[in-house]
Amino acid sequence: MLTDKKKIMLIFGGRSSEHEVSLNSAKNIYNAIDKNKFDVLNVGISKTGTWHLLSKDQLMNSAFLTDEFLDNLSDNASVSDSEDISADSLEKNKKSQVVALISYLSNPVLIELKSQKQHKVDCVFPIIHGSNGEDGTLQGLFRIVNVPFVGCDVLGSAICMDKEYAKIIMTAAGVPNTKFLVLNKYLKNDFHDIQKKLGLPFFIKPANAGSSVGVHKIKSESDFNIKIQDSFLYDHKVIAEEFIPGQEIECAVKGSNLNPQASVVGELVVKHEFYSYEAKYLDAHGADIVIPARITYEQSEQIKKIALKAYQVLSCDGMARVDFFMQADGKLIVNEINTLPGFTQISMYPKMWEASGLKYSDLISELINYALIKFDTDSTKKQNYV
Repeated sequence: MLTDKKKIMLIFGGRSSEHEVSLNSAKNIYNAIDKNKFDVLNVGISKTGTWHLLSKDQLMNSAFLTDEFLDNLSDNASVSDSEDISADSLEKNKKSQVVALISYLSNPVLIELKSQKQHKVDCVFPIIHGSNGEDGTLQGLFRIVNVPFVGCDVLGSAICMDKEYAKIIMTAAGVPNTKFLVLNKYLKNDFHDIQKKLGLPFFIKPANAGSSVGVHKIKSESDFNIKIQDSFLYDHKVIAEEFIPGQEIECAVKGSNLNPQASVVGELVVKHEFYSYEAKYLDAHGADIVIPARITYEQSEQIKKIALKAYQVLSCDGMARVDFFMQADGKLIVNEINTLPGFTQISMYPKMWEASGLKYSDLISELINYALIKFDTDSTKKQNYV
């Protein structure tokens, strides 16, 4: 049956420490996406890296994607009897299929490895947080396969994922950010040297991770010696940052790097000692979201201005969330920038756009449409050089 609806590959899960967060984001995106405009292919990546095509029911009822869980879903049957699959046809099938994304005759194709059945892909919506999803590696694959995708390109993703290089670039561009030191797993990291340069308390966090995984607030030498080991579980490089007291402020940005748009500014009122993984995802009352933030109009406009500048100097394109600290005297410090922000029911990125007048479903449509337009523009430019 012919349809004008675009085929969107929603890809989630993955091997990073943010696997479960990614899965929750995917469920929310699937529920909110406009089914009148888009058919959705749910591609879940297991914790060991196998790609599976899942039905809506399988997506909604999975807490995480282990090989045991996915093996029980798989058999020799095809996911769909027709080449143009829809959300409804996926739902009727009880089994998943191991799949791969390839380029066939210059067109992106999702192929079932067992049956060799091919599924057209018009655009990819990646929502794999953390390493191998948010760091440019997956974006590089999309480039090779020649498929449009939502979010930042390879360079912007890679820069923003590595907190060291993001801070170096922001500092060079005059974007205010926290003082920091780089700690290496294979070198001696002296607590007293860090304390001398950053003061106490200070934070440690893996350089290439998100969702506050491996992040700790350090108050003493013994505290540091224990918790640095946990941070190094997620990366060989850890960032030590100065502690900045103040309001936690966030701003959502979307669109072209040349002409991005900033949302209404939001505020997190954290009930824990800091905005840890537990406060974000495990404690339903870990933080209150206040949109718009409890700040003046002038402060809000200044935050938007800095957020847009950070977005541009860090080569972001498509979407990103910029996180700030605002001190008691009004001084603004960029904490970090997230190129694949959460899309869970409590995530700030969609909530800030909703407060700006853009509904969740329309935000998803806009992000996809921008990805398609950007791809067409880039493809035209490339053809001019052939």
